[in-house]
Amino acid sequence: MEDEDIALNSVLGLELNRVFFAVRETANKQKIIEFAREVLQSERPERPGSVSPEGPSS
Repeated sequence: MEDEDIALNSVLGLELNRVFFAVRETANKQKIIEFAREVLQSERPERPGSVSPEGPSS
């Protein structure tokens, strides 16, 4: 099952990359980045004391 998840994530990552470069408007690229970030954060288990990629929260 884990191998299937890894394969699916690879395919999804490649497709997201293709769509990102096909989009011309910067605002739409930002929406793609925000969506991908939300999906990644929802997939990762919460770890106490972890720092987000944007930096420590205030």
